[in-house]
Amino acid sequence: MVGLVSAVALGLGMMAHGAMAQVAAPPTPPIVLPQDVAFEGTMTVAVDATDLNQRVIKIQQTVPAKPGPLVLMLPKWLPGKHHPANGNIQRIAGLVITANGQPVKWKRDAVDMNAFHVEVPAGAGELKVAFQYLAPTVASTARIVLTNDMLNLQWEFASLYPAGYYASRIPITASITLPEGWGYATALETAGKTGNTVQFKTTDYETFIDSPLFSGRYFKTYDIDPDGPVPARLNVMADKPTQVEASEDIVAIHRKMMDQAYKLFGAPHYDHYDFLISATDWLGDIGLEHHQSTEIGMEPKWLTDWKNEYVGRDVLTHELVHSWNGKFRRPADMWTPNYQVPMRGSLLWVYEGQTQYWGHILAARSGLYSKDQELEYLAIMAAGLDNLPGRQWRDLADTTNDPALSARAAQTWRAWQRSEEYYTEGYLIWLDADTLIREKTNGKKSLDDFAKAFFGVNPGSRTPVTYTFDDIVTGLNNVYAYDWATFLNDRLHSAGPGAPLDGITRGGYKLVYTDTPTAYYKATETLRKNVNLAYSLGIAINSKDALISAVQWDSPAFKAGMAPNATLIAVNGKAYDAEILKTAITAAKTGTDPIELLVKVDDNYRTFKVDYHGGLRYPKLERIEGRKPLLDDILAEKK
Repeated sequence: MVGLVSAVALGLGMMAHGAMAQVAAPPTPPIVLPQDVAFEGTMTVAVDATDLNQRVIKIQQTVPAKPGPLVLMLPKWLPGKHHPANGNIQRIAGLVITANGQPVKWKRDAVDMNAFHVEVPAGAGELKVAFQYLAPTVASTARIVLTNDMLNLQWEFASLYPAGYYASRIPITASITLPEGWGYATALETAGKTGNTVQFKTTDYETFIDSPLFSGRYFKTYDIDPDGPVPARLNVMADKPTQVEASEDIVAIHRKMMDQAYKLFGAPHYDHYDFLISATDWLGDIGLEHHQSTEIGMEPKWLTDWKNEYVGRDVLTHELVHSWNGKFRRPADMWTPNYQVPMRGSLLWVYEGQTQYWGHILAARSGLYSKDQELEYLAIMAAGLDNLPGRQWRDLADTTNDPALSARAAQTWRAWQRSEEYYTEGYLIWLDADTLIREKTNGKKSLDDFAKAFFGVNPGSRTPVTYTFDDIVTGLNNVYAYDWATFLNDRLHSAGPGAPLDGITRGGYKLVYTDTPTAYYKATETLRKNVNLAYSLGIAINSKDALISAVQWDSPAFKAGMAPNATLIAVNGKAYDAEILKTAITAAKTGTDPIELLVKVDDNYRTFKVDYHGGLRYPKLERIEGRKPLLDDILAEKK
C-alpha cells in the first residue's frame, strides 16, 4: 500500500509540474534489404527425419559468413500461400549457433520474429547452425507433416538463410536422412545416396525452397510422359501398400493430362515435373504449386476406387497449370526477391482464378472428370456464388486481400463475410471471356489462344516473367479486339446479388434447381461428411454428430434466428436424421406450418420455427434449346 500511495503521489507531482516527455523505444537493428548480388560460398543443410515416435526433425547447417553483423531468417512469405507463414517459427527450437567451435549469441528481431541477429566473430569464415523442427503430433495444433508412414518435408521449416541477397543468388547443397527403406521424390536432383542419407546437387536457395520432398514407407512412381518433351512423374505415397497401385488405364489418363497441357500452353518451363501425392487419412491435407512439382493430398482410395473417389481430382491439373501461370508467368506484385518481402495479391483472380478455370478444363479434356462431372461441379460452384449474400457489400477484387487478412482462418458467417472467391468467381469470369471470344469470332479464336501466347513465351526458360493488369488486357486484345479493361473491371468491382453467369448462358446452359442432387453434389456431401441444404433451409449439418456447421446468411434458417455450431436434435418433434429432415422439407411444400427444429446450443435447448415452403433445391445445369453448346466445345479433348 505504501508503494501504491507513493506512486500516486509521484504521479500527481508530475502532473503539477507538467507532463513528462515521451521517450520512444530504440529502433531494432536494421535488416538489410535483398540485393541482386552473388552470395559468396555455398550453404549446406542436413536434415534428419528418422524420429517417427516424437516427430522431432533435426537440422544442421553451415552458412559462409564474414566477421560482423549478420541476420539469418526463416522464410516467411512463401509463393503459393499468399500470406505470411508465421506458424513454422513457433515450432523452431533448440537454436544453437557456433563459429570456430565457440557459441555465438543470437537475438531475435523484435519486429520480424522470423529473423535472428548475430555478430560473426573475428577470424570466422562460417557459422554452424543447429536446431529442431517440432513437427505437430495432432492435427488440432497444425498440419501434420510426419506420420509413422510418410513425410512431407518443406525446406522452409528446415533452413535459415542470410538477409541481403536475392534468394536466387544463394547457393545451397542439401541432404536428408530418411527412415530405413522409405522411397522419396522431389524436384531436386539427386547427387548420390549413402545408406539412408540422400545427397542433392547444389542449387540456388529459391529453387531449393520451391522443391519440397515427399517420402514414405509405401511409395511408387509412375512415368506419365514417356514421349513428352521432358520427364514427368506421378509419385504416390499412401497409408497402405495397396493404395499406391494404379491401373494402366488410370496412368493413361494422367499421360493424357500432360499431353492436353502441352497442347494448351505449348512448351513447358521446367526441366522435369514431379507430382508429389499422398493418399492418406493421417498426413495433413495440402494442394500447393511449385515450378517443377506439386504437393497434393488425396483421399486414401483415390487410385483404388477411381469410379467413386473423383471429387477434387482437378487439384492435379490446377497445380500443374500453376507451373505456367503463377511460377513462370507471375503477377508483378507477387514476385519478391526473397521470403521476407511481403507479397500482394491484387491479381489473384488471374493467378488463381484463371488457373482454376484451366485446371477444370484440362481435367475434363484429359478424362480426370467426365463432361457431366464437370458440368455438375460448375452448377454447384455457380449456385454458391449466385446465392452469396456477401456479394452485396464486398466486391471480388477485395477478396484478393483475404489470405493476408485472415490467414485462411475459419469464418462463422462465411457467405456474408466472403473469402477468396477469386478462385471460383474467377472461373466464371474466364468462362465468360472464353465464350465471348468464341461467339464473336464464330469459333475461330478462344481463350486457348490467349493461354498459348501469354504463358508459352520463352519456351524452356525457368526465369519468371511478370505481368500486370495492362498486360492481361493487351494479351486478350491480341486474340480479339474488345474493351477488355471495362469487361474485367465491371466483374471485379460489381456488387450482387447474383453472380456473373453470362459465360454459362453463352455456353448453351442455364442454372436451374431440382429436388434431386446430382451425383457430384452427393459425392461432395460424402467427402465433406455433411448434409448440405444450402439452397432450401440454408444450413449444412455434419453427418456424424448432427452439428449445424453452417447457416446461410439471409436464408430461411437465418431469418428464424439460427446460428452455426448448434446440434440439431429433432425435426417437427421427431429425432433428427437426414431423411426425416428432407421429408419434412418436402412435406412443407403443400402446407403452411413452419418446420420446427429443436437444437442444443451449449447446455440450452431451443426450438426454431423455419417458415420455408420451397421444397428441396439442388443446382444443376440444363441445356438451352436452340443455343450452340460452346461449353461442350470448351470441355472437349484438344486434338
